[in-house]
This record gives sequence, structure tokens and C-alpha cells, in this order.
Amino acid sequence: MGKVVSQSDLILQRCDWKRNGLRVIFASGSFDLLHPGNIRLLEQARSLGDILVVAVKSDARVRAEHGKIRPITTAVERAEILSTFAAVDYVVVLNGTASEVIAGLAPDIIVKAGGPGSIERAFYEDEALTAAGSQVVRIPIEPGYSTDGLIQRIRQLPA
Repeated sequence: MGKVVSQSDLILQRCDWKRNGLRVIFASGSFDLLHPGNIRLLEQARSLGDILVVAVKSDARVRAEHGKIRPITTAVERAEILSTFAAVDYVVVLNGTASEVIAGLAPDIIVKAGGPGSIERAFYEDEALTAAGSQVVRIPIEPGYSTDGLIQRIRQLPA
């Protein structure tokens, strides 16, 4: 079972991992209303190295990206749930951006959901992260699974 940690504790721990030659994988997202697509993404990510660190977007960031209806589950609750997954070693709640954590953590691999070149911006993000010393691995999104899809299904339930 993983642990929920602060960003500073995570970065301090990284020194030990690096000294011991452990490969660190980093994944981030909202992880609001977890579904099989999230679980499969994290399991695939974990298979790429020794330590999987998952960053959960803050409530304010999720609200800014998705509007007032989200998040449905608070960042603290999402982090606690994710920490129970066998594939996840550490969870951190993002107070800022993923880039800030990536800069301090210097993961060996950064996992992103979506196929290569899924959007043009992703290409430039990948280039910047690769230049910083991290390998970017894109894991295809699991068809048929999304938080937005779950919300739509809930809305269609009879009252």
C-alpha cells in the first residue's frame, strides 16, 4: 500500500531512490470518480519501473478545468483512495502544476494518457520534459472509460 506524502518529502525521498538505482515513474491527473481506465493506466505505468508516484490535481485546478460540478471527490479523498492501489507507491496532491513536482522529482519516466501526438501541444510538452532528462511514455486511453462518461450515466438514471 502506498503513502500520501508532501511534495517536499517526496523530493527528499528521491535522493534515496536515485542512490539505490531505482527507476521512478510519475503520473498525474484528476482521478475523480475512478474507473477501470484509471486503474489500467496506473498498472501499466507501474510496470515501467520501480517506484510509481501519482500526483493528484488540487480541487481548485480540477474546478478550473471542468467547472463547478467537479471535483466530485476532494483531492485528499482521491489521494487516499489511490494510495491503496497495489501499483501505487506514493501519492502527492499538486498544490501547483505537475511541472513543478517534475522539476524537483526528476522522474525517469513520465506517463501521460493518450497516444503519441494526440494533440499538438502534447508534442511540445513531451519535448520539454525529455530535454529535462525524463522519458515520456504515452499510454493509450482505455476506450469507453472516463469520468465525464460516468457523470453522464449518473445524470441519465431515473430519479
